[in-house]
Amino acid sequence: MGNMATVEIKAYVPARDFELSKAFHADLGFTVAWLSDDMAYLHAGHSSFLLQKFYVKEYADNFMMHMLVEDVEAWWSHVESQQLAKKYGVRVNPPEDRPWGIRDFTIDDPTGVLWRIGQDIQAAQS
Repeated sequence: MGNMATVEIKAYVPARDFELSKAFHADLGFTVAWLSDDMAYLHAGHSSFLLQKFYVKEYADNFMMHMLVEDVEAWWSHVESQQLAKKYGVRVNPPEDRPWGIRDFTIDDPTGVLWRIGQDIQAAQS
């Protein structure tokens, strides 16, 4: 049996308005590393996803991304300073400690995808 090591796994995230979603994710903290007319490869550090020019309401409304970060308060401060809720008309909820051991906040992207951005509570306390 050969080498079963993986390199990366990426989700295909839907975009109702491709240009608006690209701008939102860039403002959120992602870099557009590759781009075509209907797809964008975005990353922040080692976390990445493919933004696709594709939209089905039922799919988007049930889509969620979960990103673990080293410092959830830094990400939250960035979201607040960029005024993403106001600029994009999206719902944002401040960081909370969750019973499953994560401190996170939620933000909807312009398509309705729910993002959970958080850190392990143990890491936050050490």
